[in-house]
Amino acid sequence: MPSTPSHLPPAILGVVIPAYKEANNIGTLLRAIRDVIPASIIVVVDDSPDQETKIAFEILSLPNATFVHRETKGGRGSAVLAGIKILLDQNCERIIEMDADMSHPPSQLPQLVAEAENRQLDLLVASRYLPQSKIANWPVARRVFSIASNRLARLLLQVPISDYTNGYRVYSRSAAEKITETCGQLGSGFIALSEILVNLFYRGFRVGETPTVFTNRLRGESSITSVEVRNALIGLGRIYLLKRKLIAGR
Repeated sequence: MPSTPSHLPPAILGVVIPAYKEANNIGTLLRAIRDVIPASIIVVVDDSPDQETKIAFEILSLPNATFVHRETKGGRGSAVLAGIKILLDQNCERIIEMDADMSHPPSQLPQLVAEAENRQLDLLVASRYLPQSKIANWPVARRVFSIASNRLARLLLQVPISDYTNGYRVYSRSAAEKITETCGQLGSGFIALSEILVNLFYRGFRVGETPTVFTNRLRGESSITSVEVRNALIGLGRIYLLKRKLIAGR
């Protein structure tokens, strides 16, 4: 394992990666993470037995990586929360969430962790929609849908960031503890990303964002389904009600 770069804070780092049909990506991703930061890695896989075997083989060949297999597709949000709980038990002080499909650049990890520490943030979101950010290889229809969804979320939820749905994030330990206690009730898929934002921001945690480069999945299969999109729209309404409840409880 590499030594900690001089610009990284001396935190115990953890990385949680939700995976679904990502057997072709996971080994490359884990090695790239290992090359830039020292971290304990949890991969939570919702997949078939054949995919499970291949992913487990890749993970078990790498140090400080743990494989968690779930027999059913429980959703991205619940996978992340399950992994975070394990990393909290390992006394991690900063926990990174990222996708398994190579859309989130591992090379940015040292910068993200250092920035979260320097700005004393409880949640740092790598945002695709800041002026300095870049998006590559994304179909126009998908980009339009994502932009519209994020604008609607900001209109309703009023958390002062531009990207509610990118799962490239850094959490403080206190924020990670809070979301494992309070989140996952409004939906188990991508909607959990917005639920986490609202839970933290309206409970007084420090939330911020930073530019990133997002490359549409290089390999693998998308985990987004029409059912998940429908559930996300329903979930957004539930999160709006949660926001009002948290504001009223202040």
